[in-house]
Amino acid sequence: MSYFNDRIFGVLMIVLAVAYGWAASQFPVPFGGTEVVGPETFPHLLAVVLAISSLYLVVRPDPDNAWPWSRTGIELIIALVVLALYAMSLEPLGFIVSTALAVGTLCWRMGARPVKAYVTGLVAGTVVFLIFNFALDLSLPLGLLSFLEVG
Repeated sequence: MSYFNDRIFGVLMIVLAVAYGWAASQFPVPFGGTEVVGPETFPHLLAVVLAISSLYLVVRPDPDNAWPWSRTGIELIIALVVLALYAMSLEPLGFIVSTALAVGTLCWRMGARPVKAYVTGLVAGTVVFLIFNFALDLSLPLGLLSFLEVG
């Protein structure tokens, strides 16, 4: 029966990978024309990795893997809810705040002390924001922190 569970999950994740890749291809073309590395590059790479990983689950399922309906299952559901809320909050709250909240909550759920978890989330959000905006020249939403925007 667990073969069946992994295969169903793998097929669902392949569908998600295709939908995610398609959504990334709908991003508007950046000003100045098409670039080698644009806003859709990273999402396309994630979609490919997800599709390959999911295909592996379909082809070679784990024989001893049962669905975790205990505390682990509840934690997985919490993680999915956190990630969905993260995606919905990116524009209104901004990348740094949303990432700090999502990473902090996930770290806390995995056993970190709350203060350390949310400091880790804040540092991660800020560092990734700085890398994307200044090193890769790809804009991420500032949201609540839009007052920090430099001309």
